[in-house]
This record gives sequence, C-alpha cells and structure tokens, in this order.
Amino acid sequence: MPAYSVKVNGQIHQVDVLPDTPLLWVLRDNLKLTGTKFGCGVAQCGACTVFMDGNALRSCSLPVSALGTSEITTIEGVAGKEAEAVQKAWVALDVPQCGYCQSGQIMSAVALLKEVPKPTDRDIDLAMNGNICRCATYVRIRAGIHDAAKSLEG
Repeated sequence: MPAYSVKVNGQIHQVDVLPDTPLLWVLRDNLKLTGTKFGCGVAQCGACTVFMDGNALRSCSLPVSALGTSEITTIEGVAGKEAEAVQKAWVALDVPQCGYCQSGQIMSAVALLKEVPKPTDRDIDLAMNGNICRCATYVRIRAGIHDAAKSLEG
C-alpha cells in the first residue's frame, strides 16, 4: 500500500492506505478523529464536512490521493472567531437534538460566516441546504447562525 502524507489540523501524518480511500475513513480509522461523521457516503448529507485549504467539502467522496499538499481542518481543529461564535450560539440555543449531524452543520456554518458575515435567511438556506438533520433542528440551526453573526458584529 502506498504511504500518503496528510496535513490535518496543523499536524502532518503518514498513512498507509489505498489511493481511493476516502478522506473520511483516513480521518476516522487511521487518525482516530471521529468528530467527522459518516452519513450517506455519497456527499449528499453533510455529516462528513471538513475544510480543505479553508473550503468546506465532503470528506466521504474525496480520495486521499487527491489531497496533495492541501491542509485539512476537522471539527476537532476548527478555530477562529467564526468557529467560537457558532459554538457559543449552538450551546446557548441548544441547537443539537441527537447531535449526529452537528459537526458537519457547524463546519458549514463557520464556512458561511467566513464568506458572508451577515447572512440573510436565504443565504443560510442556500449554504446549509446540503446538510441534512434527521431531527429537523433547522429552525434552531438558522437562529444559531444569526446569533453567531450578530456576536461577530461587535
């Protein structure tokens, strides 16, 4: 098996996996970073959302061979003012119900706030459209993003 060098949350790791191994499984099985979740396996639900060079993407459909020198950030490593604001809003509004999808929801919300600091409901709906929550906490997710955005204004 080939060895791949992957940079995750600021650390470089060597992993011996097949080239078509999805990043999700490298994170979970090889690096034991289990905050990123498996949902659908076809990049439709958002549970496996991570950042690659700062851009949100679905790790279940990205083969490790496609990473190159890109830096991956997972829910365990997400940081910065947007991440802190989203996490605080999530707790204050009790956003999660079962919590399974929330790492992907948080990563997508952080990505949105980095791109659109004052999102409208439409901005939120468009950005979060691909993130499925089986518990249907969408109203609280939207409220959490609005609260996070407000806290970033000051």
